[in-house]
Amino acid sequence: MGAGHAHDLYRPGDTPLHRLPPQCKLVAVVLFVFAVVATPRERFWAFGVYALLLAAVAVVGRVPAGYVLRRVVVEVPFVVFAVALPFLAGGEKTEFLGLTVSHNGLLGAWNILAKGTLGVVASILLAATTQLRDLLLGMERLRMPQLLVQIMQFMLRYSGVITGEMGRMKVARESRGFQARDVRQLPVVAKSAGALFIRSYERGERVHLAMLSRGYTGTMPVIVDVRASAGQWGAAAALPAAAALACAAAWLVHA
Repeated sequence: MGAGHAHDLYRPGDTPLHRLPPQCKLVAVVLFVFAVVATPRERFWAFGVYALLLAAVAVVGRVPAGYVLRRVVVEVPFVVFAVALPFLAGGEKTEFLGLTVSHNGLLGAWNILAKGTLGVVASILLAATTQLRDLLLGMERLRMPQLLVQIMQFMLRYSGVITGEMGRMKVARESRGFQARDVRQLPVVAKSAGALFIRSYERGERVHLAMLSRGYTGTMPVIVDVRASAGQWGAAAALPAAAALACAAAWLVHA
């Protein structure tokens, strides 16, 4: 597999979290999210435990709190829905901050906010300590379908190329006096999008033929093999194991 490109979320470092093989981190994050989602929404203390676990991971990976908080804004649409839920849901009513809201809707809003935020933060920490190229290598080690991994490889490799092509087309339009001021310019923009699709398709054909001429047989060569030792798997298992214990305790209290 060829070299990838750095992404905006990645923070270079040499911490124990950065050095963990990507497949270990991927499995740890997925299992952690499963534990969070499986936790009863009424067990508020359990979500506090999960937040502390993620804070510990951020400290180990030297990811500043401000860095994480600035990127949590990606979940704003879910926050808007969650805020509206107590007012839209039916059922028993209760008083909250001087407002009459649905009790089930209030718990549902908390459920979305708590679990969604924890999942987003876990993903941010994964992206901040793992390069995209390494994530793809980890997916290969986890035996994900080769075709799916290769599609993501090419998306990573050529997203910058397509973006550059879009920029050149924009400059060409504007150099000819075009300005997209209102809906009357939509046909021109639509034609540009069509031309971009055709150019991308043709480029893909040329790249595929070039790969075949160099011996491509359906799989990409792995230049850097990322193997994980038992100790590294054990270190990565600390987060989901602690989360699983908190989830089990929450269910025992719930019962």
